[in-house]
Amino acid sequence: MIGWLDVLLALTFAMIVGGASGFAFQLVLTPPAVRPTLGGRGFSRAKAISRGGFFAAVEPAVRALAAWVSVLPLERVRRPLHRSLVHAGDYLGLSEDELIAMCALSGLGLGAAGLLVCEPLRLPSALAICAFCLGVMAPWLRVLSVARARARSVSRGLPGAVDLAAMCMSAGLDFPGSLRRIAITAADPSDPLIEEFSRVLRELDLGHTRKNAMEGFAARIPTDQVRELVNSVVQAEAKGSPLANVLTIQAQTQRLRRSIAAEESASEAALMLLGPMTLIFLCVIVLLLGPVVVRFMTGGLGPA
Repeated sequence: MIGWLDVLLALTFAMIVGGASGFAFQLVLTPPAVRPTLGGRGFSRAKAISRGGFFAAVEPAVRALAAWVSVLPLERVRRPLHRSLVHAGDYLGLSEDELIAMCALSGLGLGAAGLLVCEPLRLPSALAICAFCLGVMAPWLRVLSVARARARSVSRGLPGAVDLAAMCMSAGLDFPGSLRRIAITAADPSDPLIEEFSRVLRELDLGHTRKNAMEGFAARIPTDQVRELVNSVVQAEAKGSPLANVLTIQAQTQRLRRSIAAEESASEAALMLLGPMTLIFLCVIVLLLGPVVVRFMTGGLGPA
């Protein structure tokens, strides 16, 4: 005789199987994420695909998996990923869901490679787990590295660009015209600072106010130099101060700050060299006194 507990277990099992089947069916029917074509993200995606390589090959799989990730409640994960992607200049045109999908694919790939290597070499399976974790973190670490490199490049080139903008404004150009002149005459159009100036100009052409465009610049490159420049430009526009004089003062201030940072780095380098120099000194002492110690221990220094 079938009891009520058996019936309850059967119904629970049927509900679990039915729910899992419905969820899998819904995932299969979910179309892949739409490839971005507009804005900075669309431009970055088109440039990444045109270069070819590994990302161009896995991009369809990333979009397909990103569509599945989009149904998951991962808002607390998406916020820091979105901020990192913005700081990295819309790296590869990825969205937050696509970055999560790329982390999953990377983790599965490295984990499978770890299993294939551990099996014939009889290595512990923990190495495959470590490879999986490393693969999951690798795309996000790459995004963070690109963001730091962009911020460092912009901070280094900003004083000279601000000085050129002040000279152009003193010669009769307005602020957008001076930025456009710098962008046109740049030796490397792919320089992060030139890309940011070009984006500010595009936003101004689309009707954004100068304040919104410059604040977007500060949001994409969150460094002290950029925030100070943006605040100075916004305040000068609000108070009606001559912007050319403000830019000249900013260029001088940022050059002074860069000199101070170089001096601090030089002083830190001296401290960092203290450890290696101590090791070298100890090695020299060992080389000089080593033979003497060996002869003394073997009785070679006694009377003939």
